[in-house]
Amino acid sequence: MSYYDAGVDIDAGYRLVENIKPYVKRTIRPEVLSGIGGFGAMFEISKNYKNPVLVSGTDGVGTKLKLAFKLAKHDCIGIDLVAMSVNDILVQGAEPLFFLDYFACGKLDVDIATRVVKGIASGCEQAGCALIGGETAEMPGMYPDHEYDLAGFAVGVVEKDRIIDGQSITEGDAVLGLASSGPHSNGYSLIRKILEESHTDIAASLNGKLLMDTIMEPTRIYVKPLLNLLKHFPVKGMAHITGGGLVENIPRIVPEGLAAVLERSAWDMPELFSWLQQKGKITDCEMHRVFNCGIGMAIIISNEHVEAAMKELRNAGEVVWHIGTIQRRGEGEEQILVE
Repeated sequence: MSYYDAGVDIDAGYRLVENIKPYVKRTIRPEVLSGIGGFGAMFEISKNYKNPVLVSGTDGVGTKLKLAFKLAKHDCIGIDLVAMSVNDILVQGAEPLFFLDYFACGKLDVDIATRVVKGIASGCEQAGCALIGGETAEMPGMYPDHEYDLAGFAVGVVEKDRIIDGQSITEGDAVLGLASSGPHSNGYSLIRKILEESHTDIAASLNGKLLMDTIMEPTRIYVKPLLNLLKHFPVKGMAHITGGGLVENIPRIVPEGLAAVLERSAWDMPELFSWLQQKGKITDCEMHRVFNCGIGMAIIISNEHVEAAMKELRNAGEVVWHIGTIQRRGEGEEQILVE
C-alpha cells in the first residue's frame, strides 16, 4: 500500500496524512511518479544508470521500541528504522532510491504516529531517498495503548559493474572504521536487562548528557559520505555493524582464506559501551559480539588509498580510524580477531 490511512479510523487517518505531508514532501526525488494517496507508489529508474541492479533491504528497530514507549521518545525512532535498511543496501554500493514503512498499533494515536513518521522522513532526507508510502494498520487487541510495531523497506540501485561484494579483497588491505553514534538499533534486550538489574536511574547523567538521550541516540546514516567516497576510491568491501556486532558482520564480506585482524586500541570506544560493560559485567568477547563498540560501518580498501580516503571521509564530517588489516587465515583460525 502507498497510503497512510489504510485500516484505521477515517478521521484519524485523514489527520495523520495531513500532518505528515510537509515532512514527506521534503524527501521527494524527481523519479517519483506517484506517492501517498494511491494503491501503489511509482518510481522511475534514472536513465543515468546503464545497467542498473536493484538492491532491497527490510528491517525493524528491535526492542529499542520498548525504551521508546517507556520514555515516550518517538521522534527519532523513525531515523533508526530508515538507517537499518539504507545502511544495509549501501554496503553493496547501492544508492537508496525510496523507502516504505509499516506502522501497526491497537488504536491509532495521531500525535505519536506523526512523530514517528516525521523521524522516518528525517532519516530519508539524510539518506537522500524518497518516502513514497507506507501502511498504517489498526489491530485492536494486538498492542497495548500507545505502543506500536514498526518495520521498513528500502530499495536502491547500483550499476552492475560497480557492485561491492568483497571478492576483490586481498591480503594486506586495510580495514577502516566509521564511528557509530551509539548502540544504534542493536543490543537493546541486553541494555534493558542491564538497566533493570542495576536499578539505574535512566534520568541520570553520563558525561554531561542524560543517560536516556545517550542510549536513544538515533542510528547514524552513512549514505551520502560513502556514496561520495565510492566516486573517488575503489572500495573493496563494506560491512554495516548491526546484530552480531563486529565479530559476526565483518566476516560476511571477507573471502575464504583471509581474516580481518582488528586492533582494539586503534579507535575510541564511547563511554556508554564502557558503562554497559562495567554494569553488566560483560566480557570483551561478548561486547564485540553484541554491540558495534563504536564502529558503525567497516570499509575495506587497498593500503595505497587509506590516507586519502580517510581525509575524504573526515572532510565529509565522519570520524574514521584505520582499525585493522586483512591477513592470511591459517587452518582453524577465526575469520576475525580483535586484539
